Amino acid sequence: MIRSFQERRNKFGLLFIVLLALTMILGACGSKAADTQSSANKAEQGSASEGNTAGSKEKLMTDAMGHKVTIPANPQKVLASYLEDHLAAIGVKPVAQWSVANGIQEYLQTSLNGIPTISYDLPPEAVLSLSPDLIIIGSESQVQKGLYDQYNKIAPTYVLGDAVNKDWRQALLKIGEILNKSEEAKKAISDYDAKAKEAKEKISSAIGTKTAAILWLTQKNFYLVDQTVSSGSVLYGDLGIQPPNLVTDIPEKDRASWNPVTLEKLADLKADYIFLVNSDKGQGADDTLNSPIWKGIPAVKAGHVFEMSRTSSWLYSGVVANQLTIDDAVKSLVK
Repeated sequence: MIRSFQERRNKFGLLFIVLLALTMILGACGSKAADTQSSANKAEQGSASEGNTAGSKEKLMTDAMGHKVTIPANPQKVLASYLEDHLAAIGVKPVAQWSVANGIQEYLQTSLNGIPTISYDLPPEAVLSLSPDLIIIGSESQVQKGLYDQYNKIAPTYVLGDAVNKDWRQALLKIGEILNKSEEAKKAISDYDAKAKEAKEKISSAIGTKTAAILWLTQKNFYLVDQTVSSGSVLYGDLGIQPPNLVTDIPEKDRASWNPVTLEKLADLKADYIFLVNSDKGQGADDTLNSPIWKGIPAVKAGHVFEMSRTSSWLYSGVVANQLTIDDAVKSLVK
């Protein structure tokens, strides 16, 4: 969902910081020893065999940090902050949902409506107050400086780790395995792939090889969404839409999840369509979008700008988010 979180921490607003952190340095670390030496010896066989224990029994799994985690037989109060898309896909309601000072994951509220919120940085005292029976963490970086031990004293804590968490399919399958919902996870992915294939054929017939850019406008600054994250991976990967020059021109070693681009540089944008995620709507965006430079961009002049709300799914990733992004793309491009 990569680039250094600290390099960008002082550049952007809170929402940008959190989204960037969670897509660029996804991960977590932790440790929980087995209760008995016998269990520990079995754990050495690896998480694949450990995860095959019947759902009616507790099981021992090895997380991304190599820690042995005893998973309850039937966890009822799961805390999986910023992983709620995966939970929604397999029909699991968390004990609390991720939030920042100015918002929550609005696109998930059909599933999460009424679920209490918890701050994105998971304060241990807030976690304790929820009395979870299982904690799933996405990123190693979220549990540094002793945080894992604090969480693990509250409930068994499993870390997905960067390698898994950056790929929503892998993350969904792993969470399905943890929660005895593997079949549901596999079906969600299969249904998504079928939807993406159908949409790809429709869009290809409608626009051929035309290009599309995804821009995020926040605090009067523009960012190009990379090909590998959130709506970028959907449009350019799953739907086969061609990325524009300003995306492909960025050297791979310099790419970030959200690539800053000046308004002046956007004058060079050769994109047939623009999907604009406007987080400044009603907060000063009118000045930016009324500038002569913006209005002079060919796609803007042609009326080929599709504006998406800051509460849309376009800056998130997961089977639920991606399905909504596909729906938006088809509605915009297929006439």
